[in-house]
Amino acid sequence: MSKDWFSKSLAGMLLGCVLSLLFSGLFAWLTPGGPGAPNKFQTTMWVTAPVWAAIMSFVFFFRSGAQAWRWLGGATVLAAAALAACRQFLS
Repeated sequence: MSKDWFSKSLAGMLLGCVLSLLFSGLFAWLTPGGPGAPNKFQTTMWVTAPVWAAIMSFVFFFRSGAQAWRWLGGATVLAAAALAACRQFLS
C-alpha cells in the first residue's frame, strides 16, 4: 500500500467534492435549456455523486499525494473559471 494514501484520500475528498459540484454547475449551464430548464435541478443534483465517486476512485492512480493535490487543484481552478465564463457569457 502507498505511504501517502491519506494525502490522496484527502485530496479526493476535499478537491473532489468541489470539483464535482463545479461539474454539476457546468452540466446545468451547458446542457439544453440552461440552469432554468424545468425539472433540470434534480438531474443536476444527482450527477454530483457519481462524479465525486469517480474522482475518489481515480485519485489513487496518482504517484504521490502532492501530484494528486496539484492535478485536482488545477482541474478545480479550470472548472471554476469555466463555470464563471458560462455564467458571464451564457446568461
